[in-house]
Amino acid sequence: METIKIYDNPSRELWPSLTARVAPDDNDIAAQVAEILSEVREGGDEALRRLVRRIDGVELTTFEVPESRFDEAARTLPAALRDAMAKAKAHIEAFHRAQLPSPVEVETMPGVRCLQRAVPIRRVGLYVPGGRAPLFSTVLMLAIPARIAGCSEVVLCTPPRRDGTVAPEILYAARLCGVQRVFMLGGAQAIAAMAYGTQSVPRVDKIFGPGNRYVTRAKQLVSVGDAAIDLPAGPSEVLVMADRGASPEFVAADLLSQAEHGGDSRAMLVCDDRAFAQAVAQAVGEQAAMCSRGAIIRESLSGSGIVVLDDPDDRIDFAADYAPEHLILALRDPWPVAERIPTAGSVFIGDYSPESAGDYASGTNHTLPTGGWGRVYSGVNTESFMRRITYQELTREGLEALSSTIVSMAEAEGLDAHARAVTIRLKGGAR
Repeated sequence: METIKIYDNPSRELWPSLTARVAPDDNDIAAQVAEILSEVREGGDEALRRLVRRIDGVELTTFEVPESRFDEAARTLPAALRDAMAKAKAHIEAFHRAQLPSPVEVETMPGVRCLQRAVPIRRVGLYVPGGRAPLFSTVLMLAIPARIAGCSEVVLCTPPRRDGTVAPEILYAARLCGVQRVFMLGGAQAIAAMAYGTQSVPRVDKIFGPGNRYVTRAKQLVSVGDAAIDLPAGPSEVLVMADRGASPEFVAADLLSQAEHGGDSRAMLVCDDRAFAQAVAQAVGEQAAMCSRGAIIRESLSGSGIVVLDDPDDRIDFAADYAPEHLILALRDPWPVAERIPTAGSVFIGDYSPESAGDYASGTNHTLPTGGWGRVYSGVNTESFMRRITYQELTREGLEALSSTIVSMAEAEGLDAHARAVTIRLKGGAR
């Protein structure tokens, strides 16, 4: 019995239904999130206490994690995990430091000098989900580029556990990456606290990090006028492109590694052979039986699929239309294909580049656009924590040479004050 549905050479008319992400009706969530945002905006810390009590079932008098908890986390974590974090940090740091932009300086004509430089966003907020497991890897993926970019204020919010504490893995990762302030807040209320500021939580200029549907909707709502956000995010997803020379077992493992994120995660395979597709489906079933998150995986696979396409151009076009968060190319000659698909969040080349490597330790960032947003958005990178300022400096001679161009264009647009700002400078002698 197939554990994942196989589509044999579907016509292009069917592709929109295969590449579409099924979005649940979020009207109820939108209303709840809007109410939470309003509560926090108006009530500050007291509203946060009520929300944490009601939603998390935790009674908190203060939200900020005290220094003693960081020290305790460092003592309790096994040495092997601390070493693993240090190695991952080094790789992530090396790749993201290389992304620092160089300044631009161009003399567009004699006497007219234009410059551009990147500056850090001053205040940023990082959201790290708690959920079923402490996603401490997300701390590394967000805090490291924030520090490299030079952000002067970095705060982190993560949900409290039932005992009113934060997972030691998250605390250790935060301190390892230079985050000094961590708040025990999750969900839409955490996003509201960072967007508006409260008596305890400082207001930030931009919010980063993944989350559930409540967090995602809260980020969307505050981005309208209160704080910028990193990118649109939704359930995790992977698309594997494989040929018959690939390992069905490797491909099945890649599909399952994404399916175990959540029931709404999606795992797709595009391949060139029906027999290979069936071998992968069988391997998926065998490996799924060994996974601890069986129920989640079954739900995810029910909305996933294997697409067999004979035409190599069709396979490339399908992958480009899907615009996956993660694209794995299990191909004998992967780079020519990689160069033809410009719409993925992150691409994994060859048999020995599992998506897990990018999630944790290869050095690339795992905060990526989902839901097809890879068409227009990049994943989080060092420049996500920066903004660019342009400068221009004109000499009198430069302005004289450019004046007729500026005046002609300004007058054509009916903006005579723009023209006068030039001509008034050129009347009379030099100062």
